[in-house]
Amino acid sequence: MAITTSRRTPQAMPLLPLLSLLLPVPALAVDWLVQPSLRQRVSYTDNALRAPPGKAQSDYITEIAPAIALIGTGPRLRVDLDYSWHKSLSGQRGNSEDHDLRAAADAELVQDWFFIDANASVSRRNISPFGQQLIADLPDTDNASTVRTTGISPYLRHRFRGLATAELRYTRNSVDSGGDLLSVHSDELELLLGGEPRSQGWTWNASHDVRRTQDSKLAPVRMQRSSVGLRYPFGRKWAATASGGTEKESYMSSTGKAPEGRFWSLGGVWTPSPRTSLAFSTGKRFFGNTYSLDATLLQRHTNWQLSYSENITTLPTQFARLGDHDAGQLLDQLWRAILPNARDRRLRIAAFLRYANKLGPERGAINYFSHRYFLQKQLQLTMARATAKSAMVVGVTAVDRTAQTASGIDSALLPGMTFGSEDRMRQVGGNLGWSWQANSRSSVNVDAGYASVRSLSVPRRDNNITVTAGYTRILQPNMTASIDVRHVRHTSNRGGDYRENGVSATLTMQF
Repeated sequence: MAITTSRRTPQAMPLLPLLSLLLPVPALAVDWLVQPSLRQRVSYTDNALRAPPGKAQSDYITEIAPAIALIGTGPRLRVDLDYSWHKSLSGQRGNSEDHDLRAAADAELVQDWFFIDANASVSRRNISPFGQQLIADLPDTDNASTVRTTGISPYLRHRFRGLATAELRYTRNSVDSGGDLLSVHSDELELLLGGEPRSQGWTWNASHDVRRTQDSKLAPVRMQRSSVGLRYPFGRKWAATASGGTEKESYMSSTGKAPEGRFWSLGGVWTPSPRTSLAFSTGKRFFGNTYSLDATLLQRHTNWQLSYSENITTLPTQFARLGDHDAGQLLDQLWRAILPNARDRRLRIAAFLRYANKLGPERGAINYFSHRYFLQKQLQLTMARATAKSAMVVGVTAVDRTAQTASGIDSALLPGMTFGSEDRMRQVGGNLGWSWQANSRSSVNVDAGYASVRSLSVPRRDNNITVTAGYTRILQPNMTASIDVRHVRHTSNRGGDYRENGVSATLTMQF
C-alpha cells in the first residue's frame, strides 16, 4: 500500500543531499506519498549478446528490482522521485546490477523572493552512437556506461511594481560516468531583468550570463553573454520581437572562427487564441545565420508542440536534460480535467512514461560520450493525446551536429569509431507510445521507436528499430502481472547487423 504522510521522507535516497536544502519549506502544507515496490521479472531472448545472424545465443534472464517512488505536492514545494535498484542474473553475461533514478524538486523558500530547483538522475547510456545499443531487459554491452547527473539552482526573484521583475540565479550542474570516461561540472550565474512599462503592452528584457565549465580532460572553458530584447504588440494577435548583444566562448575552435562576437535576432509572435501560439525568429551569431521556431496547439484531447533551435552545446549538457520533460508537460495539461488531483495525475504520467522508456533513455536522438563542442540544429515535433482510458505520445526528432573543436580528445573515449566520424553527425528518429485501459483491471501498451545515425564526414550509417507490446493485469489491489514481447533490429553499412526477439513476464508488488 502507499504511505501518505506530511512530515517524513524516505531515508538513504540518492537525492537527499539536494532535498535537504528544501527542508525550510513548511512541512504541514505538503502532501507526501511514499510508495515502495518490488518487481520480479523472468525474460527470454534469442540473441542475448546482439550477435550477427548465425552466431546468436539464447538466454534466460532473471531480474529483481526493489524501488521507491516519492511524490510531494504543496503550494510551495513539488517533489518527484523514482528510484530502483536492479539485480540481473544472466547465463551469457553473468550477474550484474545497476541503479536507475529520475528525481526533480522545486520549492519557494521565502515567498515571492527565494526559490530553489534541484534534479538528479542515474541511468545507463550509450558510449558510442554506432554499434550495439542499449536495450531494456537485456544485459549491457561494452558500449554502455552509467551516467550520473545532478543539478541545483537557487535563485532570487521579485517583482518590483511599476518597474521590473528581477531574477538572480546560480546553477551548479555535474555529469559523471565514473572512472576516466566523462567528468564535467559547471557553475553559472545569471541575471535576468524584464518589465512592462505602464502596462502599455510592450515589454523589454535584459540579461547577463557567466558560466565556467570544467571538463576533466580539458582546460576550463568560460562563457559570457549579455543581451537586451524588446517585444512590441501589433493588435491583439501579433507582436514583433528583437534582441541583440555580445557573447564570448573560450574553447579552442577548430573551424577557424573565434567563438565570440555580437549577435542579433528579429522575429514575431502570433497568438490567435489562448490555446495556440507561434513564435519565430531569424538572426546572426558568430557561427552564421540562425533560425528558431516554437509552436503550440492545445486541443481538447490533443496537444502539439513543434520547435526548431540552433545553439552551441556539448554532449554532457544534453545528458543533463530531463528527457521526458516535454512529453510529461503535454500529458499534464491534457489530464487536468480528467484527473484533477495533481498527485494521481503525476502517478499516471510517470507510469506511462516509464513503460515508454523501455526503448532506452534515447528517444530519437542518441546522445553519446564526447568532450567536444558542437553546433547543434534540432527540429522536434511532439504530439500527446489523452483521454480517460488511453494515452498516446508521438515524437519525431531530427538533429544535425557539427563539431567545433578538434577530434583528438575523443580518440581514447571512442576507440571503436573511425577517426573524425563525429565531425558531422545527423540523426533522425521517431517514437510512438500508446496505452489503453481495457477495464479497471487490464491495460495494453505498445511502443515503437526508430533511430538513424549517420556520419556525414565518413561513410557510415546505423539504423535501430525497436517494437514492444505488453498486457498488464491487476491481480490484487497491490499486485500486478504483465507479459511483454519485443523485437529489435540493428543494421549498419559497416557490418555488425543483428536481430533480437524477447519475451518477459513480470510481477510487481506495492507495499
